[in-house]
Amino acid sequence: MDVGAGQNLNAVIKLLPGEVYENPAWKGLAYLARDFAVYAAVVWALVSFDHPLLLLPLWLLAGLAISGLFILGHDAAHGALFKSRRLNYLVGQAVMLPALHVFDAWVLGHNRLHHGHTVRQEMDFVWHPRTREEFEALPRWKRWLHRVEWSAFGAGLYYGIEVYWKKMIWFDPPQRMAAGIRRDQRIVGAFLLIASGALLVLGAFAYGSVGGAVWMWTKVLLIPWICWNYLIGAVVYIHHIDPEIEWWKRRDWSKFKGQVEGTTIFRISRFTNFFMHNIMAHVPHHVDMRIPFYRLPRAADVIVENYPEVVRTRKLRLADYLRATRSCKLYDFERGIWTDYEGNPAGALVRAAA
Repeated sequence: MDVGAGQNLNAVIKLLPGEVYENPAWKGLAYLARDFAVYAAVVWALVSFDHPLLLLPLWLLAGLAISGLFILGHDAAHGALFKSRRLNYLVGQAVMLPALHVFDAWVLGHNRLHHGHTVRQEMDFVWHPRTREEFEALPRWKRWLHRVEWSAFGAGLYYGIEVYWKKMIWFDPPQRMAAGIRRDQRIVGAFLLIASGALLVLGAFAYGSVGGAVWMWTKVLLIPWICWNYLIGAVVYIHHIDPEIEWWKRRDWSKFKGQVEGTTIFRISRFTNFFMHNIMAHVPHHVDMRIPFYRLPRAADVIVENYPEVVRTRKLRLADYLRATRSCKLYDFERGIWTDYEGNPAGALVRAAA
């Protein structure tokens, strides 16, 4: 249903008070110091301890700590964290390093493609659905990979391959951005080499063996990075994949459909939001990327008040994610509905499971 017919994104933006755009430098720097301190504490703990009962929660905390830093970089990439363009670049570059993300490649893929064409066929590459015809035309191994990536356990694999590798590491950037992206790729490569070398040397001294050196690198760098990939993959998934979220043919798409109808405002715990920096209030972020993360709740209140029948708000529940990953496999752009691999409409499956 096209509930956004006749609506205009600019009209939504005009409703937002000026206060939601205020981004004093001290506030961004304070969050930067806090999140770096948390990340440093988790890294120290991972270096210091090996007990499995400590490592498991520490790996999850490491993934969350990387997420907190990354979301600061995400705001910096949008120019929302600071007024200074240079400060946004320097901070954004630094806080994306633990995630091994290339700053200018992220700006291209996330800002220009994802935000510019959210839930638009052939344009928004993040968790872009395949049609039944496209799926059946794939070779067998790619159909198998699709089933794994679009399962409840596939978010990190999908993000690592489709977003990170194909859109950030091994791709040909457009000429106008190639120099900046190549520069930032070299910065990430240098960070990875230095961090890996330091951890291997530290592990060799701490454990007295090559195996110990590799273990130090694995537990401090590799596993937290894998945890981060699964976190961001799942977060991006729930923002834009749901039986109620329509994807649109290019000619039928509008900015209102993409930015207001194409995502959800989730309510999450204070503990989780400590790391997620209000990014789950995703509708106002898509309405206007210039809003700093700590102003998103205020902007969300305004938008929900004025568009109560359009904006989806709900508590984030694991059950909803599991139902979506069971039922949202392919997309029928003619009917505007998600289906499973057998062609059953996702909405009917979710209602039956409720």
